[in-house]
Amino acid sequence: MGKASTALAGTGRTSRVDLDLDDEQELFRETAAKFLADRWPISAVRALIGDRGGFNHDIWKQAAELGWTSLLVPEDLGGSLSGAGVRDLAIIAEESGQALVAGPLLPTNIVAFALGQDPVSELAQAHLPEIAAGRELAAWVSRPDAVRVESSGDGYRLTGTAGPVQDAHVADYLLVTAGRTQFLVPAGTRGLAVELLDGLDLSRRYGRVRFDGALVPAAARVGAGGAELDAQLGLALALQCAETVGAARVAYAMTLRYVKERKAFGRPIGSYQALKHRLAEMLLWLESAQAVTSAAVAAVQADRDGLTAARTAKAYVADRLPALVRDCLQMHGGVGYTWEHDLHLFLRRVETNAEIYGGAAHQLGALAPVIGF
Repeated sequence: MGKASTALAGTGRTSRVDLDLDDEQELFRETAAKFLADRWPISAVRALIGDRGGFNHDIWKQAAELGWTSLLVPEDLGGSLSGAGVRDLAIIAEESGQALVAGPLLPTNIVAFALGQDPVSELAQAHLPEIAAGRELAAWVSRPDAVRVESSGDGYRLTGTAGPVQDAHVADYLLVTAGRTQFLVPAGTRGLAVELLDGLDLSRRYGRVRFDGALVPAAARVGAGGAELDAQLGLALALQCAETVGAARVAYAMTLRYVKERKAFGRPIGSYQALKHRLAEMLLWLESAQAVTSAAVAAVQADRDGLTAARTAKAYVADRLPALVRDCLQMHGGVGYTWEHDLHLFLRRVETNAEIYGGAAHQLGALAPVIGF
C-alpha cells in the first residue's frame, strides 16, 4: 500500500511510491501496473459495458500466469513462493481498483484462501491447482443468514436466495457460506440457479443465487467454520478496501488535474480558497483510508485480530471514499455528469464496494460488542 503518488500523464492512474515495499514487491507492483496499462485501459472497461460475461477471459489467463490467482495457494499446489501473499494480493487489488478491473479476482482468491486452510483435503488437492492456473473460476456466496442447510442422507440440502454475488454467472464453483458452515458447490448442481442482476457498477457483474433444495455431498464441506470464516471475511474486507482506495485515488488525481486546467474569471478554479480547503480535506480522507487499509492488510497477513482491523477499515473507507468521489464529481461540474467522462465509472465502483460485504453501519454494528458498546 502506498504513501505517495503522482498522476500519470494522460491517464487517471497513479504511480505508487511505497517506502514499505521491498524490491521484489515493488517489481511485482510495477509489473502489475504495466500489464494493466497495456492490457486494460479504460477503453477496455467501456467495451465490456453491456456484455453479459463482463470480463476478458484471455486477460484473465494472462493475469493467472503473472500469479494473481495463486498468491494464497500453498506452494506445493501451484501457489506463490512469497511469504506475504495477503500483502502481495493487496498490491494487486489496489492496482486493479485504479484500472477498474473486471472478473472474479477477489472471490476466486477468497475461495483459494478457504480451501488452503486444509491443503491436504481432497477439495484442496483437486481445485487449488486449477484455481492457481486460472482454469477454474470461483464465486463466494457470502451471506450466511441467506442460505439454510439441513442434513439429507449422506449429504446436505441447501435452500434460500443470496445476493448480490460477484461473478456468480461465470463461476465454475461457488463457495457457499450457510451459517457457520461452507460448501464448495459445482455451478451445474441441480436446484442451483443464478440470475444476472442489473447493477450500479458497469465494470463488474453480480448475480442472485437461488438454492431450491440443492443436494451436496458431505465431501463438499469446506473447513470447520468459526475462526476460519472470520479470517476469510477479514481478508475479503481488507482486499476490497485496497481496491476502493485505488479507485478513489484515481478519481482524486483526475480532479486535481481538472481544477488546474479549468478556468473561471481568468483563473484556474483550483486556485480559489474554497476549493483548496475542500481538496485538502478530501486528501485527508484518502490518506486516512490508505493508512487504515494498510493496517488491516498487515493484521490479516499476520493473523492478528484481522477481522477487527478489516471491519474498522471498511467502516471508514465505506463512509468517506464515496463522499470523496461524489465531491470529485461535483468539482467537475456538468462535464462530470456526462456518459463520455470516465469519472462516473470510478464513482460506480466505489459506491458499490461500499455496500458489498456490509456497509459502514453494518461494520460499526459488528464492531460495537468487540469494543465494549
